[in-house]
Amino acid sequence: MSGQLTDRGELPPKSDRVIAALLDRGELGRGEVPELLNISDRSAQRITRALLDKGIITSNSTRAPLELTFPAVLAARWLPGLFPEK
Repeated sequence: MSGQLTDRGELPPKSDRVIAALLDRGELGRGEVPELLNISDRSAQRITRALLDKGIITSNSTRAPLELTFPAVLAARWLPGLFPEK
């Protein structure tokens, strides 16, 4: 999924690993992202912010764990054929 276009623009590199971890675990601490992606804290914050801005992930606060939101606008692209076309 990394680098793929969505209806809301391109996903940041390595974002697929964050999404996969969220699918597997249900939630992910913000402090876990740099280690998960093997990148600096600053780079992890950029990726996290981009996913938050696109509505792909959410968090109740700046310290709360990250959760996958699965925006409906991306359903047809991420799960083709699941929903009938209008």
